[in-house]
Amino acid sequence: MNTPATRAERGRTARKRVPRSAHAVWIPSVDRPDPVAVLERQGRDRLPELLPIRYGRMSASPFAFLRGAAAVMAADLAAQPHTGLTVQLCGDAHLLNFGLYASPERSLLFDINDFDETFPGPFEWDVKRLAASVAMAARENGHGEAKAHRAAGEAVTAYRTAMRRLARMGELEVWYASADADSLLPLVRSARQRRHGASSLTRARRRTSIQALGKLTEVVDGRRRIVHDPPLLEPAGASDMASLRKIFSDYRSTLSEERRLLLDRYRFVDAARKVVGVGSVGLRCFIVLLEGRDVDDPLFLQIKEARESVLEEHLPHGPYVHPGRRVVVGQRLLQAAGDIFLGWMSGPQGRAFYWRRLRDMKGSADVAGMPPADLRAYARLCGTTLARAHARSGDRIAIAAYLGTADTFDQSVADFALTYAAQTTTDHATLSAAIAAGVVTAAPGE
Repeated sequence: MNTPATRAERGRTARKRVPRSAHAVWIPSVDRPDPVAVLERQGRDRLPELLPIRYGRMSASPFAFLRGAAAVMAADLAAQPHTGLTVQLCGDAHLLNFGLYASPERSLLFDINDFDETFPGPFEWDVKRLAASVAMAARENGHGEAKAHRAAGEAVTAYRTAMRRLARMGELEVWYASADADSLLPLVRSARQRRHGASSLTRARRRTSIQALGKLTEVVDGRRRIVHDPPLLEPAGASDMASLRKIFSDYRSTLSEERRLLLDRYRFVDAARKVVGVGSVGLRCFIVLLEGRDVDDPLFLQIKEARESVLEEHLPHGPYVHPGRRVVVGQRLLQAAGDIFLGWMSGPQGRAFYWRRLRDMKGSADVAGMPPADLRAYARLCGTTLARAHARSGDRIAIAAYLGTADTFDQSVADFALTYAAQTTTDHATLSAAIAAGVVTAAPGE
């Protein structure tokens, strides 16, 4: 019988395969792929005119490189032994892929907010990517190695303690757990931090379709149109527009009946190609302006190309063949509350896409320049949030038993994070050298 006791024993047994202290080790193998070659391979079949923007954004700093190099880190993690304790991974759980967004009930929540690489895999891969990003941010903020190690360790400690707490909870209690944004302010200690936290919440609440209407559109010949800001935002051409109208209808069919009824109350007004993110640059991404009751009732949706997750070549086959469906199901599994307009479909040439709402009270932390105490607090928040997300799909009791009550896992992953941050700095230098040598071309991408 799969009792809590047998599940806990499964977690403790996993320590024999991979002792908790083994997570401290990062030694690149002699046949480790060249990081620039990994990025170039990823760039195949992306929009070639946008790839220089991707390299430009990644070359800005080692942390920016880490953000865009999920494929590089996936290969590195796959070269190490893993626990076999599977969860639905975010796949790209760095610090800036957590943030604020609105629930369907219009509450402001804090959660993971990027799922392009989501895939079932060993829980520690997400934890290590989060810890490495914390260490990288601390190094770039000039905190020094000891403080970087402490910040990374606190993210992992928060994950471990949250997972152990979740292991004692009932199934529905875990499923409904969430982090309401207003409840986060007491976690911020100083008056200055409280003001900063409050202003972040205020900014997020203002990021709505109404705000986007003023920023992203203009009136041309009496008609509302998305602005032209090449190469980052360009109106869709005639052929793209025809395709988008067709796939809009196909996307509608993946929504539940009541959401299809709601969507039918809007009409298609305009669309544009938009460059987003760092690692995603070059993928086909569009925004669509819809109009409801009148011109003052807009809805912006984002359509983004979905590819095979960077994790897939390193793990057993997942349950979903369609990459867009993989992203949508992964998001629904990991987030405490989902986007009601989330859906997927196939477009021209069989390309997979997923749809979601754009700018629904979304916001993220300004990690650059955070002092040590602020970064540690934010790292703890992200670690706690990641544990809650993993507990929804994985065996939280087994994972909690594997982690245990001591800080062995925490300190080991913090050691890894520091070593991997140094590796990322070296990889960033490799990209910079490739740009200088003309192997790849970089362009400003702000």
